[in-house]
Amino acid sequence: MLMEAPPRALARANGKAGTRIRVELLVALICALAIPALVAIAFFREPALPTPEAQLSLTLSGIAALASVYIRRQLAPFPGIRAAEHALPGLVLCFGLAIGAVLLLRLDYSRVILATGFVACLAGQLLLLARNRTGSAGRFWLVPLGRADRLRRIANAGWTMLDTPRVPAAAAGQGIAADLHADLPDAWERMLAAAVLRGIPVYHFKQLEEALTGRVDIEHMAENTLGSLTPDRFHYKFKRGADLALSLILLPLLLPLFALVALAIRLDSPGPVIFRQERMGERGRPFRVIKFRTMTVAQDRSDERASAITQSGDQRITRIGSFLRRTRIDELPQIFNVLAGQMSWIGPRPEALALSQWYDASLPFYAYRHIVKPGITGWAQVNQGHVAELPEVHDKLRYDFFYIKNFSAWLDLLILARTLRVLASGFGAK
Repeated sequence: MLMEAPPRALARANGKAGTRIRVELLVALICALAIPALVAIAFFREPALPTPEAQLSLTLSGIAALASVYIRRQLAPFPGIRAAEHALPGLVLCFGLAIGAVLLLRLDYSRVILATGFVACLAGQLLLLARNRTGSAGRFWLVPLGRADRLRRIANAGWTMLDTPRVPAAAAGQGIAADLHADLPDAWERMLAAAVLRGIPVYHFKQLEEALTGRVDIEHMAENTLGSLTPDRFHYKFKRGADLALSLILLPLLLPLFALVALAIRLDSPGPVIFRQERMGERGRPFRVIKFRTMTVAQDRSDERASAITQSGDQRITRIGSFLRRTRIDELPQIFNVLAGQMSWIGPRPEALALSQWYDASLPFYAYRHIVKPGITGWAQVNQGHVAELPEVHDKLRYDFFYIKNFSAWLDLLILARTLRVLASGFGAK
């Protein structure tokens, strides 16, 4: 009776992720081909079409624009995405690959056409998204039985409680939410079946809750809420290759920054430049994480759990440490953990051993978050920030499970885009 599992079914049902694909593709081609050609001719007096470099540039611009539309539509179903987060990651990736290809192959190309194509495509996608954006995930009907009523706590959607088991008007909402595991009366079961036949989506409340909040809640492992308990192995191998490639590219660029940060830490407070700590890694194997030291050297290590928790306004944080934490520069030495295969750039954050053991003893299924490599940034970090207390860690665990369930290059790309926003705002730092 459940038609499709959100978040992708929800994105198709509510129609708010963008206009129809034909309109999007048409706008992309106009922005990638027509506008750059006109700009090149009118303002730069370039013969935009006849020259081989212009033709190559227009071809690459068109391919990049179409590919970016595909990527944007892959990102659209994930919850809480702003307009720029739909458009910017795919455009930067596709146009970046296009420019990288011509530079690597040493081909002649038009900077004007590619630059204009990128700017025009970004503006076109943002305008389409703004035109279709309402600020809400839509309005849904609720069957007033079982546990579906808890959806009303989600503020970014509208909820209408059904009084009688009659099929509602299809034009008035995006679908019906019900507790499909509850023992529903026959009249309500017939109504849901009739709604499906009329083309009205029917969602199990937990799947809709996941799609709207970006969190997965596991109550019993037997429910197998995650679908498969083993993440996609192809993406796992691809991700390792991408981690190595990105690390090898960034390492020469980061080494001068590391030298400056090390000098600043030395001048700011006594103690080592590098902070090392045992943390829980992939498949429950401990490893030693590497960070820049941001706190004064601990004198009392009798309570490892307490010392591992960073509180708001923690007096142990040094002056330079506060800046390093806010900008996340203190995490960058973990590039060596990535090269060693102990971490990934994106994944659940590794916890100190004392905290991990405490959480594991207190929270069911906590150990399952170790099924993938821990990351320098992750879905919980860009949505929730730093946490330490058990209720907050339970919410963080739900974000981690959402990441594992939706383990894919698309979600990694979205996390990367949100990480840039976090770096600019300092969100979630302590």
